[in-house]
Amino acid sequence: MIPSFGLIIVGDEILSGKRSDKHLPKVIELLAQRGLSLSWMRLVGDDRDRITATLREAFAGGDVVFSCGGIGATPDDHTRQCAAAALGVDLVLHPEARQLIEARMRDLAAEQGQVFDPERPDNVHRYNMGVFPVGARIIANPYNKIPGFSCEGPGGARVHFLPGFPVMAWPMIEGVLDTQYAHHQRQGAWLERSVIVFGAMEAALTPLMEEIERVHPVKVFSLPSVDHPEFGRHIELGVKGASAGVASAYADLLAGLQSHGAKLGPEMVRN
Repeated sequence: MIPSFGLIIVGDEILSGKRSDKHLPKVIELLAQRGLSLSWMRLVGDDRDRITATLREAFAGGDVVFSCGGIGATPDDHTRQCAAAALGVDLVLHPEARQLIEARMRDLAAEQGQVFDPERPDNVHRYNMGVFPVGARIIANPYNKIPGFSCEGPGGARVHFLPGFPVMAWPMIEGVLDTQYAHHQRQGAWLERSVIVFGAMEAALTPLMEEIERVHPVKVFSLPSVDHPEFGRHIELGVKGASAGVASAYADLLAGLQSHGAKLGPEMVRN
């Protein structure tokens, strides 16, 4: 059974407008490349109570969730602490994370022509980036070795915690997808077909949409637009699902639209 995928984005900088979110479109893209799709997303600021509540809800479900942001070791980074609170467990320095962080610090010292001093205050502080909830598993970071982590919830959910930096988070997400969820990938099996419908109202087409979903193992979608630069006011109406079921469902959709006397425009196919 293919799991549902969710995304949590953490950071005041998104809500304040200082930075624009790039994770949502990229995660949608990475999942789509593997025949998967995003079911939901949450955007939450740097508030411990809200982050904890959001994570507690995620852990209580059964979805696969990517959480981007807030896993650093500065005062405005709260995600590691909130994950532990949501699970009701302690935070501990993960032994493998400690080794990876130290390897990174040694690399930096060598690049700067310095002797690595593990007791230097800034180096001691950096180990905090490896303090994770008890039971967490490491997510490798190919960019700079500083790892993310994964935790499982009581509801069966698996939440994967990643940095907010896209250059780090995106390859880490790909690594998780291609190692832990490769058996769920279905390239070429997921198909979406739609048609532009002019001069129709969604309410009038709803019975047809409900009938298509009742008869076929697909999802019907309706995307109305009032000011499209090319098509003006219209509805993009379509079906999506496993390719084997989409063909017959789409044929019935077109037949139903024609019986309604709908004026049809271009057709689109996405996979």
